[in-house]
Amino acid sequence: MLRHLYATKLVDAGTQLPYVRELPGHKNMKTTMIHTRVTTASIDSMLSPLDIFRKM
Repeated sequence: MLRHLYATKLVDAGTQLPYVRELPGHKNMKTTMIHTRVTTASIDSMLSPLDIFRKM
C-alpha cells in the first residue's frame, strides 16, 4: 500500500516514470506501473492538443 501511495504521489507531482522506477529500486518498468495509479489530479492537469493550439 505504501509503495502504491509513494509512486502515485510522485507521478502526481510531475515526476517522470523513469525516475519513479529508480527511487524504489525497480529494475523493470512493468513493476513500477503496477505501483502507480492515475488519479483525477493527473487527469485534470492534462492539456488537450486543442488547448495548446488555442493558446497560440
